[in-house]
Amino acid sequence: MKTELVSSFTRICTEAYQQGWHERNGGNLSYRMREKEVEEVRDLLNEEAKWQDIDGCVPKLANEYFMVTGSGKYMKNVQRDFADNVAIIRVNEDGTKYKIVWGLVNGGRPTSELSSHLMNLEVLKQRDDGLRVVYHAHPANTVALTFVLPVDGEVFTREIWEMETECPVVFPQGIGVVPWMVPGGKEIGIKTAEIMKRQNVAIWYHHGMFVCGHDFDEAYGLMETVEKAAEMLVKVMSMSDRKLNTVTPEGFRQIARQYHLQLDERYLYEKKSDKIGER
Repeated sequence: MKTELVSSFTRICTEAYQQGWHERNGGNLSYRMREKEVEEVRDLLNEEAKWQDIDGCVPKLANEYFMVTGSGKYMKNVQRDFADNVAIIRVNEDGTKYKIVWGLVNGGRPTSELSSHLMNLEVLKQRDDGLRVVYHAHPANTVALTFVLPVDGEVFTREIWEMETECPVVFPQGIGVVPWMVPGGKEIGIKTAEIMKRQNVAIWYHHGMFVCGHDFDEAYGLMETVEKAAEMLVKVMSMSDRKLNTVTPEGFRQIARQYHLQLDERYLYEKKSDKIGER
């Protein structure tokens, strides 16, 4: 299978692995296909495949097709053998089942976090039909921060925003956080979908990051931006437990005016001290 979609999907898997975000079989990627992309490969699809249960229900995705990485598959191997590591799946008419219509040629099933991906793709479709990519990875600096910052999206957002002026421009909706939960089930998918109703970044504490985008570059770039800011924060925290200089709430408001952004005032609280992670 050689299409522009396959090339883009492969490129993101490869570049993300090279960043060190995908140890072993860690992380996963999904994409809600456009009708024209499905038609490009229609002759290759096996519509007689067996239906399988989704751990959840996504009626707004009825009869849609998705390109997803496989469970237990390695991101680094997507470029070596796309058909072995990736699947195209179709959701049934009531959103309770899926079937593999292409790929995973040597056996297997879609990502173990398929229910989380589908729940979030459903929410994103309702929010903005152009949001088609959901991407999950394990960027080390972001995960490290979940051990030292409170489980508080307002604090997490503010600390990350302060590290790079472009951050509120790239993700003005801020960051949502999910307390530690066992991954791969319906419950964590529901928690994340609540965040994705209004935000593009969710941090799974002690696990990784979950982002969305209109295309692969946007989703990848969003994760890259958060992780770079997290790396800088880790470095600052290795030198001191406080910031002597940083962007003020009024500074963020100036950024919002300059770039015509709507920044939620929840993130622009006045800090009682300069200690990192404290309001």
